[in-house]
Amino acid sequence: MQGRESSELSLPVIALLKGVVHREGDEELWYRLLGLQSAVRDYVAVLGLELVLDEAEGFAWLRSAATAEGDEALPRLMTRRQLPYWPSLLLALLRKKLAETDSSGEGQRLVLSRDELVDLVKVFLPRSTNEAKMVDQVLSAANRIEELGFIRRLKNQEQLFEVRRVLKAFVDAQWLADFDARLDTYRGGPAGGVAAEEEAAKDSDEGPGGREAGDGAA
Repeated sequence: MQGRESSELSLPVIALLKGVVHREGDEELWYRLLGLQSAVRDYVAVLGLELVLDEAEGFAWLRSAATAEGDEALPRLMTRRQLPYWPSLLLALLRKKLAETDSSGEGQRLVLSRDELVDLVKVFLPRSTNEAKMVDQVLSAANRIEELGFIRRLKNQEQLFEVRRVLKAFVDAQWLADFDARLDTYRGGPAGGVAAEEEAAKDSDEGPGGREAGDGAA
């Protein structure tokens, strides 16, 4: 692939290798990706990746492609890591809240204050929980989730967080259907947790690079 076609592919492919591409973040890039999605799929397939694109919700990312029977498995670019208890719990609760917002017909955006994030978690903890410590843990978990790209602070309103709709793809409907059972695990303490997949950045530091959903993963 050479010349103009290769040049046109560069921006969307580089953006996808860095992480999730959102329509709301860069509409010009998003529509370029839509127009080139077939070529992008062929291009990233060489790396053992596949493009996942949700046009209705407005996001896209790369994940490891399944290896066909008889084919040689390629080294994985996406590595699986276990999220700690607090980010796991907060992701589960935010996914539940997002589903409730969708079903209410109140609008597409879910924006929560820092205090509302804490209140979401507080309901599921024993009354004896040290509240000051709990607040610190929830806010630390929120920072971790923000790094992963599932929430974002509103511009000029640092105390408000928007839940990004890509969360729906990483915490799927079946996972949500088992929500109550999972909360029993969470109530048992921080031994629980859900799997999340992240891609290490090229400089080997953790970053908000491409992430893929595992079985029941957030």
